[in-house]
Amino acid sequence: MRLSLLRQGFDFTGREVANWFPGHMARGLKQMKARLRNVDCIVEVHDARIPLSGRNPFFQESLGIKPHLLILNKMDLADLSQKKRIHNELKKQVVHNIIYTDCTNDQNIRQIIPTITEMIGSSNRFHRTENPENCILVVGVPNVGKSSLINCLRRLHLKKGKASRVGAAPGITRSVLSKIQVSENPLLYILDTPGILSPHIESIEAGMKLALCGTILDHLVGEDIMADYLLYMLNQNNLYSYVEKYALDGPCQDIESLLKKIAIKLGKTQKVKAITGIGNVNITVPNYSAAAYDFIRSYRRGEFGQMTLD
Repeated sequence: MRLSLLRQGFDFTGREVANWFPGHMARGLKQMKARLRNVDCIVEVHDARIPLSGRNPFFQESLGIKPHLLILNKMDLADLSQKKRIHNELKKQVVHNIIYTDCTNDQNIRQIIPTITEMIGSSNRFHRTENPENCILVVGVPNVGKSSLINCLRRLHLKKGKASRVGAAPGITRSVLSKIQVSENPLLYILDTPGILSPHIESIEAGMKLALCGTILDHLVGEDIMADYLLYMLNQNNLYSYVEKYALDGPCQDIESLLKKIAIKLGKTQKVKAITGIGNVNITVPNYSAAAYDFIRSYRRGEFGQMTLD
């Protein structure tokens, strides 16, 4: 297909934003507010691929009285050529302290504690100056790498193992935990928290971006529409690695034909009986769900190149 024939827009007609706000999220919000008095700094972790979409406004509105550091994690998967534009947009949201990180390779992780220390040192600690320790509240939407970041800081600064569970699916951390030490000098503790989505995601497209980055459970959105939107975004960003990966003739815009080819290439097919005029016959049917699953996870692993969805 000629590139000029690829879609220039995506049709969200008839789709609704998936709302996923389980009970543990509501409990987590209450626990955060209860612990806020003894917190010196808020560290918000978000996915670098969606630096503008899906950030929970609660973190800025209710917790914003404290020094605020935004960490854009998974920078290895994002298009970093967009950093200047993203920073200008974040400044409009009164976000000035930003660090890009990659917990897998420890990239920029050592910048975090000195930045936090400087921010706390220039702020009012609300009559807690006699207490030598600093306490940090780590917040963010699900599955952006909060627990991975904490474990990374412990490994680099304390030479100690994991303190928080991590996982590929959202919702691993269920409640605000006890303090976790991440540094000896300065003496610094962190409170890990459950990932908390905004109860009202701002748009269907923002919800789709959150889903592609794994912050909403796939089945709540539908892997078919997620795969279709991913194909559209890859073409919009001139990322055509999927063509080589799945041995296609060229870029395409029809998700059904793409998933059919993926299923056949991966051997994700099944035999079913069909009734015809000459009797029952076995036909081969592609497993579209398995194909969509592979397509989406290949993107999440970075196999199609670096892409910022915002």
